[in-house]
Amino acid sequence: MPVLLEPTHHWVCPNCPAESVTREARPHSQFHTCPGLKGLSAPMVEAGVRVEVRPVERDDYVGSEKVQTDAEGRPWMAVVTKRNDGEDRAVLAPSATIAARS
Repeated sequence: MPVLLEPTHHWVCPNCPAESVTREARPHSQFHTCPGLKGLSAPMVEAGVRVEVRPVERDDYVGSEKVQTDAEGRPWMAVVTKRNDGEDRAVLAPSATIAARS
């Protein structure tokens, strides 16, 4: 009878004390609402991996767009995870809205 191994991934956040454990065989990542980044949704990284996770402030005019803001109301456009071999970027795209008329 074959033995099925259950992979365990230990996730941590470099900006707050959050930790998590997942048991998923397929490639995946874990996100959380990070108090260290003032409430932004940020990726967690596997324990033992040295990375920098930082938000990227929105440079352009916001206008009437519904953008991701932190607890202080500042608009952000992405969260970057920087490693020695490259970087990942979680884009915080504005939400679309529509006005309905009858």
